[in-house]
Amino acid sequence: MSRTIFVTGYPGFIGKRLVRHLAKVAPDSRIVLLVQPRFVKEATQYASRLGPAPIDILSGDIVDIHLGLSGPEYERLCNEVTHIFHLAAISYLGMPREMAHQVNVHGTRHVLELARDAKHLERLVHFSTTYVSGDRVGVIAEDELDCGQGFRNPYEETKFLAEKLVQRAKETLPITIIRPATVVGDSQTGEIERFDGPYYLGMLLVLSPLVIPLPLPGNGVAPLNVVPVDFVVAATWSLAKNPAGRGKTVHLVDPNPMSARRVYELIAARSNRKLPRFNVSARAADFMMRLPGLEKLVRPQRAAINYVNHLALYNCHSALELLDGTGVRCPPLNTYLDTLVDYAMTVWKDRQLQASAGREPDDPLDR
Repeated sequence: MSRTIFVTGYPGFIGKRLVRHLAKVAPDSRIVLLVQPRFVKEATQYASRLGPAPIDILSGDIVDIHLGLSGPEYERLCNEVTHIFHLAAISYLGMPREMAHQVNVHGTRHVLELARDAKHLERLVHFSTTYVSGDRVGVIAEDELDCGQGFRNPYEETKFLAEKLVQRAKETLPITIIRPATVVGDSQTGEIERFDGPYYLGMLLVLSPLVIPLPLPGNGVAPLNVVPVDFVVAATWSLAKNPAGRGKTVHLVDPNPMSARRVYELIAARSNRKLPRFNVSARAADFMMRLPGLEKLVRPQRAAINYVNHLALYNCHSALELLDGTGVRCPPLNTYLDTLVDYAMTVWKDRQLQASAGREPDDPLDR
């Protein structure tokens, strides 16, 4: 039977990159994208540039029953789909809890219903996040989930609740759960569509309009675990094809992350700036980021301060074992950090050109 791949999460950056990767490495597959009505035109144009795999666009939404599809559309999908990649979610750290629950939890429930109705399902890959560990510290294993942790925002909590649904469904469905760390740009090009979380914070520390860079929040000894998007999509497809990946939960992380301070020092050096030698507490940093001139830049990202100082170490034994021999591995951050910074600086310069041309520029490092 030919392969039919169903993907939620367009136009999210990882979703788009996964579709691009699938179109390249699985050209004999039929790819079906679930796209909200407002993005259908854009998705159609994007798909037309990929080839050679046939890509179909279905207008719908994961928050609706049967994903908002018509009866015939849903029935055909159930009869043909072999692989489901569920990436659709709201990841903005400051989102209202009700909205997060509707998309991240109820949406996942609807995707699981599709998986149960699918007659030829070979694998459902659910995109979770390392942040389901919430406020836990220390070493966190891939087979751990509910350990009495607290949550710092609705994103963490609702992704945790969604993963609980998926973990229970693993008893009867062929499921692989992916937990990426913070996903950054492409390791070869630096390409990314938005800057957020610790990534945004790191760039802001050295590319802000202030003459003196902002000091690092906290002491910076905690590991800053980031993974490039090209590694994430390649690993995802490899795990989806691997029979041994069924029933597994894997951390897609850097096995040897650098400390936050070391990362930010390297970013500063690449942009010819120096971080202040002194540190400020996370509370003081939060206060500073409320000051006029900075508040607009960092309003969405103040929650990221918690991640810069969080002493969590994500064990990735299963991921390393399953990816061994595939040629897919997470590159060390120091090998592509310059590429990320160069891309961010290009974005910054484009914003300045917009301003000098009299156009209203987007926020620097627009997220």
